[in-house]
Amino acid sequence: MMFFILGVILGAVLVYGSYWRARGKVAQLEEEKLSLLEERTIVLDFMHNMVDAVGARLTRDELFQRIVHAAIISTGALSACIFEKRADNMLRGVAVEGLFPPHRPIPDQEKLKMGRAKFIEQVLKSEEFPVGEGVVGRVAATGRGELIEHAPSDPRVVKHDDPALVVRSVIAAPIMVRQQLIGVLCVCNSADGLPFTQTDYSLVATLAEQAGLAVYNTDFIELQVAKQRLDVDLSLASDVQQMLLPHTLPQLAGLDVDARYMAAQKVTGDLYDVFHLGEGRLGVVVADVSGKGVSASLHMAICRTLLHQIAGRFDSPARALSELNQALAGDVRNGIYITMVYAIVDPSAGQVILARAGHELPLFLKRDRATGLPVCEYVVSEGMPLGLVPPGMFDQAIADIVVPFMVGDVLLLYTDGLTEAPNSEDQEFGSARLSDALRSANHGSAKQINDAVLQAGQRFTGNTGLRDDFTLLTIKRV
Repeated sequence: MMFFILGVILGAVLVYGSYWRARGKVAQLEEEKLSLLEERTIVLDFMHNMVDAVGARLTRDELFQRIVHAAIISTGALSACIFEKRADNMLRGVAVEGLFPPHRPIPDQEKLKMGRAKFIEQVLKSEEFPVGEGVVGRVAATGRGELIEHAPSDPRVVKHDDPALVVRSVIAAPIMVRQQLIGVLCVCNSADGLPFTQTDYSLVATLAEQAGLAVYNTDFIELQVAKQRLDVDLSLASDVQQMLLPHTLPQLAGLDVDARYMAAQKVTGDLYDVFHLGEGRLGVVVADVSGKGVSASLHMAICRTLLHQIAGRFDSPARALSELNQALAGDVRNGIYITMVYAIVDPSAGQVILARAGHELPLFLKRDRATGLPVCEYVVSEGMPLGLVPPGMFDQAIADIVVPFMVGDVLLLYTDGLTEAPNSEDQEFGSARLSDALRSANHGSAKQINDAVLQAGQRFTGNTGLRDDFTLLTIKRV
């Protein structure tokens, strides 16, 4: 009977123990569930905070500061800092909140210079250290976060004399953007004095991941805004440039003129102009500013404006270009230069006077006196680009060339975007093909000649197409 009673009691104890163990597991599961729900709520709040920050069009530094603040609120840490990775593979604190301990010991003289209020701003944001150094550097080097529950026992953690800067526990997590590290989010010392846990680490790692998405979205939006701003600037520059180019070509008895112009981008460094000089003469210009884009377009505009002011004062193209080079000396930036051919076409005198400032060689088509067949020749002359050398050196190199210009003769001026146009085998169209195209079309009008030259270029380049800026100006004596 006694054994029976003992058996009943033992069974009851086992059942009671099983009950409380089961109840304890249920309570533990409930606690973990609540913890997960709490973490989910924190992460969602953080995400909403980041969405608001991106929508507010904050700068990257402002966004980093908001991330740091949100990390402290979310984790209950006493301080937090973001260390940004620089192009030179160095890390620097760019956003901090709370009294975050510096990565390196503070020199004694620095301690005398500043109070705690200025400590963070003056030390953390000026302190730089290489990737791989310390806890933060290790996270940056490996791309893997770290949880240090008991920091005083970790040799990588700096031991500061100031009790307020003692590191008790720390979490560092990488901030990644499209698998590229941009920084490390670090939180230090929990407000309750307890070590950070794996749950805390998971939360900080998730916040760092969301911060990376926010940074990516901010950078993307800034890039789009900058692109839109550039598109507007390019459109305005293109409009200005189109206004500067001749809308209609001047008509002069005895001359047939046609021009073609193509910009590889919205704006170009190419320039052509045709203008009356009086006494039955025509001024013609083709030029090419080094580079492309807005800068080249603005230099082209300056060049044209100055040339119009100068050309009417001189019967010598070389003298006009010398004056233009002198005028450009204070306006052309280093690394920018302009090649140009300036010609004065005088049908009554039956001649062309031209000067070449480092530009492509002018191409003339004439009739052979003996056979009457068309012959093409490139006119070679000396000359340096405008804005490239001092006026004295430029003036010594530039010279006028006088070429007879009779009925049926053709003058063709162009930029290198035409002769250097490549085909699929990376061969250039070249000067020989250009002269062949001119010779084949010599009986046509100036417009027909230009059509033939461009068709020859397009046949040569095929699917490659004419990729660079090009200008083609043809004058035929009729």
